[in-house]
Amino acid sequence: MKTLLTVNGGSSSLKCGLYQVTSEGLENLCVIKLGNLLGDGVRFSASDAAGNSLASKTLDMNAVGREQRHQAALNEVLSWLNATYQGHQLIATGHRIVHGGNEFSAPVTITEEISSQLLQFIPLAPLHQPYNLKLIEAIRNLLPKLPAVGCFDTMFHTSQSRLERLYAIPRRLSDEGVMKYGFHGLSYEFIVHQLRQSDASQLKTVVCHLGAGASMCAIANEKSVASSMGFTAVEGLPMGSRCGNIDPGVLLYLMREYAMDIDAIEALLYKESGWYGVSGGISSEMLELHKAKHPHAEEAIDLFCLRIAEEAGRLAAAMGGIEQIVFTGGVGENDADVRSRVVERCAWLGAELDAEANSKNAMMINSDTSSIALRVIPTDEEMMIAMHTLARIH
Repeated sequence: MKTLLTVNGGSSSLKCGLYQVTSEGLENLCVIKLGNLLGDGVRFSASDAAGNSLASKTLDMNAVGREQRHQAALNEVLSWLNATYQGHQLIATGHRIVHGGNEFSAPVTITEEISSQLLQFIPLAPLHQPYNLKLIEAIRNLLPKLPAVGCFDTMFHTSQSRLERLYAIPRRLSDEGVMKYGFHGLSYEFIVHQLRQSDASQLKTVVCHLGAGASMCAIANEKSVASSMGFTAVEGLPMGSRCGNIDPGVLLYLMREYAMDIDAIEALLYKESGWYGVSGGISSEMLELHKAKHPHAEEAIDLFCLRIAEEAGRLAAAMGGIEQIVFTGGVGENDADVRSRVVERCAWLGAELDAEANSKNAMMINSDTSSIALRVIPTDEEMMIAMHTLARIH
C-alpha cells in the first residue's frame, strides 16, 4: 500500500502520522508521538486512528548527541512503521513549518534552495523553525529520494489585508517584514474544510483554537481576515506559559528596573507567564488548573476566558459582524467549563449556549434561540498536511 508520513516537531517533541493513499483519498493508520527528545528517557507512543494504543515504551538515546536526536527519533519512527505495516510504500513526507514569511503562501516541495530561504525566518520563530528544518534535513538524510513537502502555519493568513497586518511602527521596519503573520493556519484551514461539509464555511466565523498554545481567527468566505497572533506566536491570548498581549512598556520597565537581559525577557514571555504565571506556578495545563481548585488557578482560567471574549469582539469588528463561533484545540474541544464561560461573556453578540449539548462536547452547542451558531470541531493539522502533500505530488 502507498503511504504518506507527516512530520510535526519542536525542540523536544515529535508527532508523526501515517496515512494510506486510497482511491477515495487518505486514511489515517496511526499517530506516533515522541516526547522528551533531549532528555534521558525519550517517550515513544503510537495509537491508531481511534486512539487505541499500539505501542508505548521509553527509548535510551543517551549515546546519541543532542544535535543528532531528531534524526535518531525519525529513524525509530521509520523502523517501527516498517515492522508494523510491512510492505507499505512511502511516497512522500509532509512537514509542518511554522514560518513562511511573506514569500510562501502555499505548500512547496522542499529543495536545498528553499531550505536555505527558510533559514532566514529562524529569528521570527526561534523556538520552532530551527527544529522544523532540522527534521526536514533528517528525512533527507534517511530517505534522500523521497519528496518532502513543506506546509506553513502562516500561509492561511496571507489573505489578510496589509492594513490588518501592520503595526504602527516606522515604515522601514514594516517594509523589512516586522508585521503580523498569524499562526495555527493549518488548524484553521482544516476547520474550514470541515465546515464545508455542513455548508457553513461561508459564514462570518470566529474560530477559537484553544490549548497550551492558543489563538483565534476571523474567517469570512473561507479566508483569514484577522487573527490574534502577530509577528510571533506569543501575541494574543494568554496561553499555557506564554503571556499573550502585553504593554511593551512593561518590558522596558523590567529591563531598566530589574536589569533583565534579552534571554531573561524571552524566558518570561514564553515560559514563565500565561496560565502558569497567573496561577502562581500551579500549572501550564488547563486540566491541572481545574483540579487545583485554588483561587490563583481560578483567576488564570477566568483571565483566559475574558481575553477570548474580548478578542471575539475585535475579530467580529474586523469582519463587520459574526454569525458563528467554532471551538477547537485540546481545550476548545474538551473543556465545557471554558466554553461556557466564554459564551456567557459573548451574550452581547447573541451567543446562547445549550448547556446539555455543551456538557457532552456535542458538535452543535448553541440553543435554539441563539443568534449565532456555536460549534465544537476537532482539528487535525496532520490530516491537513497529508492532504496538501498528496495534492502537491500528484
